[in-house]
Amino acid sequence: MSEALTIGRMAAALGVSTHTLRYYEQAGLMQPVSRTSAGHRLYARDDIEWLRFVMRLKATGMPIAGMQEFAALRARGEKTVGKRLALLIEHRAAVLGELRQLEANLAVIDEKIAHYERLAQDMTDRRPKPQPHDKELRWHKQTIDPTTNATPEDGPS
Repeated sequence: MSEALTIGRMAAALGVSTHTLRYYEQAGLMQPVSRTSAGHRLYARDDIEWLRFVMRLKATGMPIAGMQEFAALRARGEKTVGKRLALLIEHRAAVLGELRQLEANLAVIDEKIAHYERLAQDMTDRRPKPQPHDKELRWHKQTIDPTTNATPEDGPS
């Protein structure tokens, strides 16, 4: 074993809790972890990549039983490569099916967004332009004498 990692360092490296690591071990998702004389877990650097892979299987919806089966096959060595390959091909097909469904759902959401954008624009276009009230009109209009360009506020000439 190169540099051993404590459970805290391993959890930090993976971005999970120490409880999650203990669960993965108890669930049989990884090989038994070595321990110090005091009983503290020591993880190998190789465990990081394996657990990242397990976490990807989980993130893509593989059931725990499927992950456990894959881990058990891995523990049995090279003679199980064909079975592991078949499991991954099956899982890949399931993930692709989920992706197609997500893409279809996203297309419907995009259509609805476009509909509401058009609706909002139509409402903006139909909205009457604000008109000044009568009291404000005197401030917006000036009576100009075309012969002098003077306004009534300028006073008598």
